[in-house]
Amino acid sequence: MNKPEKPLARILATGALAAGALGSGAPSAQDHPSFNWGYDGDIGPAHWGSLDPSFATCSRGFEQSPIDLGDAPTASPPGVEFDYGPRSAEVVNNSHTIQVNVDPGSGIVVDQVRYDLLQFHFHRASEHTVAGTRFPLETHLVHQGEDGALAVVGVLHREGAPAEALAPIWNLLPAEPGNAVPVPGGVDLAALLPKRRTAWRYPGSLTTPPCTEGVSWVVMTEPTTLSAEQIAAFSAIHDGNYRPVQPRNGPVVSDNRDGP
Repeated sequence: MNKPEKPLARILATGALAAGALGSGAPSAQDHPSFNWGYDGDIGPAHWGSLDPSFATCSRGFEQSPIDLGDAPTASPPGVEFDYGPRSAEVVNNSHTIQVNVDPGSGIVVDQVRYDLLQFHFHRASEHTVAGTRFPLETHLVHQGEDGALAVVGVLHREGAPAEALAPIWNLLPAEPGNAVPVPGGVDLAALLPKRRTAWRYPGSLTTPPCTEGVSWVVMTEPTTLSAEQIAAFSAIHDGNYRPVQPRNGPVVSDNRDGP
């Protein structure tokens, strides 16, 4: 996999960089001349691989995301360490999702490798499924290592109590694409995660064009909640912005330890 440059990863649209061709000197999907991709019809997921030669991995890749996580083999790999805290942030509608860019300083450590958090964004409905169950919403927190490698944390959301940590963002949800808007008071990143820090882990890809592989996925096993009103508010802007599950060709392991 070509290593992405940090500025490109920061502005990437949706999915695992939806978080979209990352590479040294390569344009992101948003900057690409064939940026006309979407989630319906002739530019939907079934056609991404043929929209442009640089998107070929979307149809030819071997470790594509998202996947169904049910019935995954169980093991106990090293826990993922979260270094999350309050951060200044800005929210933007990038035409494919609502994205929140965060100030530097937060990140995760996976297998002793540090990845810095760049942004997070949302999919309605969830991209990953669990034993065939699709959740109302999924958050992707996109990270990048010093060498350009990517790691994405997925948080599944079910309907229930309001997500107070997301309230400052939901108060600003931009209905139309435009400039980023500062989030008053910033975002408490740690509060975006479930209390139980167990996760599925697997090697996968970006979930939007160009579907670049080599992404380390960490999907939290415990869903958090959003209210029906919060789900409806997002749906009014972006509904159906998810890629269907892809064949599961590699190992998925369940990290059963509660990490820091």
